[in-house]
Amino acid sequence: MTDDIKITGSNQRMDRAQAVPAIIGNHRDFLIVAGLAGTAQDLYAIEADADNCFLLGGAMGASVSMGLGLAIARPDKQILVACGDGELLMNVGALATVMGAGVTNMSILCVDNERYGETGNQLTHTSMGTDLALTAKGLGIRNVMTVTAPDQIEAASKELRRSDGPTFVYLKVSDAKPPKQTSRNFNAADRRIAFRRAQLGHL
Repeated sequence: MTDDIKITGSNQRMDRAQAVPAIIGNHRDFLIVAGLAGTAQDLYAIEADADNCFLLGGAMGASVSMGLGLAIARPDKQILVACGDGELLMNVGALATVMGAGVTNMSILCVDNERYGETGNQLTHTSMGTDLALTAKGLGIRNVMTVTAPDQIEAASKELRRSDGPTFVYLKVSDAKPPKQTSRNFNAADRRIAFRRAQLGHL
């Protein structure tokens, strides 16, 4: 139940370990590209090494562009990009390219904890007033929703599944640590083959 999502962290927001799985729902509804660090750990916690999830490592800023390429190549699939605020800030212009490409089968879930979790938990610009939902809207993204409370999770989950995208869901979470990653498979060839099979429908 979304009513049970905890409020945690020094910035007193929703716990990402609960909010992210709730907002994604059945991850098998999508082909997913997840950014490095926190969002990769969020997706890994939902299902370890799921073959429909391509989790990035060491490629900060690349997830939206990779997701766009996938959305163009596979218009028959619903594509979900999950990224953090720090990663999106590094390549925020990719949102304009998404708009210009005219894809309708792509959703972006930006999980904003106002921190660079990969490099020491330094503050990002979103802690100082930058609003990435307003940025997405200003760059032409068609459907934009900000989520700050548990009672908005259900509607946001439906937004991610819209077929008239692109869609941008901006999830504000606490600065508490993401779920712990235990034994993730970092074998690039193995993960590429698994994800290719998922694209071809061999789930």
